[in-house]
Amino acid sequence: MTGPLTQAAAQAAWGAGAAQAHAPVVGIPLAHGIGSQHDLPLSPFYAYAGAFAALLISFLALGLLWSTSRFRGDRSGRPLPAALQRVADAPATRTALRLLGAAGALVVLLHLLFGPDDPDRNPAPGALYVLLWVGLVPASLLLGPVWRLLNPLRALHSLHPPRTPRPLPAALGIRPAAAGLLLFTWLELVVPDNTSTVTLLVALGIHTSVQLLGAARYGATWFAHADPFEVYSSLLARLSPLGRRADGRLVVRSPFHGLDATPQTPGLVATVCVLLGSTAYDGLSDNPRWITTLQTSPLGPAPTATLGLLAAVALAAACYGLCAGALRLVNRTVTNPLTSFAHSLLPIALGYLVAHYFSLFVTEGPRTVILAGGTDNALAPAPPLGPGGLATLQVSAIVTGHVLGVIAAHDRSVRLFPPDRAVAGQLPLFVLMIAYTLGGIGLLIA
Repeated sequence: MTGPLTQAAAQAAWGAGAAQAHAPVVGIPLAHGIGSQHDLPLSPFYAYAGAFAALLISFLALGLLWSTSRFRGDRSGRPLPAALQRVADAPATRTALRLLGAAGALVVLLHLLFGPDDPDRNPAPGALYVLLWVGLVPASLLLGPVWRLLNPLRALHSLHPPRTPRPLPAALGIRPAAAGLLLFTWLELVVPDNTSTVTLLVALGIHTSVQLLGAARYGATWFAHADPFEVYSSLLARLSPLGRRADGRLVVRSPFHGLDATPQTPGLVATVCVLLGSTAYDGLSDNPRWITTLQTSPLGPAPTATLGLLAAVALAAACYGLCAGALRLVNRTVTNPLTSFAHSLLPIALGYLVAHYFSLFVTEGPRTVILAGGTDNALAPAPPLGPGGLATLQVSAIVTGHVLGVIAAHDRSVRLFPPDRAVAGQLPLFVLMIAYTLGGIGLLIA
């Protein structure tokens, strides 16, 4: 379905138990990168031991050396030159970016309407699953919440905004975006024929209708709460060195300050758990035993895969919910531990995204661009890393994400807990980080 390299990798991932299957029945090779993760040359013992040691050392060092909160959220940062600020905020700049996003969306739509129904020859599936979904990760980390400026639906909405938009209910938060992210990952990982033009046109039509109807009722603020790609980009941008202070000034700052400024809005936990759970399911979905389960399930492959995806998200949420409950027992003055520490999960989600999608982006991304340029049946370039290098990158990304999460949680803990309980209060979070780390590495090498 995708390029020859991706097809070969997908076939290898099926293993001997799936050799008699006529064709893949769920998901697409495009969603899983290049190379079977389960064949990576990595010793489980050294991977687990190294990850545990990194977390333990960081936890102990923070407990001994970090006794007061050091992150200042949206009060921090070194201002950029005033001229650069003026250019960034100029109406002409924002209009140009909005037109760029609209032009890109139009190109994808034209390829879906008039291009061949074959992802080997049509760049539209790669544009959605690779350039948008995966490409938003490095773009948001480097440049901030870029999709807010590129979002073509904002451009459409601006043509006829409501005169008197209704205020968004405070309890809504970003819950609609969490639901949208779950539906998109279901499309990416579960829906059969999810690269067909009909499937993508229906999905994009539903997404566009929901977003524009919501914006017609609540105004442009709807997108910041309900557009899954905009919320996804904005959360990842919390780890960007570029940000804005509370006074609106564009600044350069430590990503930890941006992370600390993450709004504790309703739906934050759900959104992060969708990112964690869906990426975990992505790692599970090419396991030969899981593929056999899908083939032999009396429910059928798609319903079983749907239940698997929901179970992975629910497991991530349940583990964090238990951790939040334990935090509440340690210190009852923390009234809302669910959202108070949810920001510490964002680096973990980022580590999972890098580990699972790096090879996909650097191979299928250029192929998609080549296809868009008119080259028929373009080949994906060779992966830049060999199996050993890829294994090291994946484990390093997961461990680094968890160490950053431990640091963010520790700083929040010493701010919220009394000094004599600051370290003990982090134990539930530390146990959660270990569980997430070992589980993430296990999905890579199992």
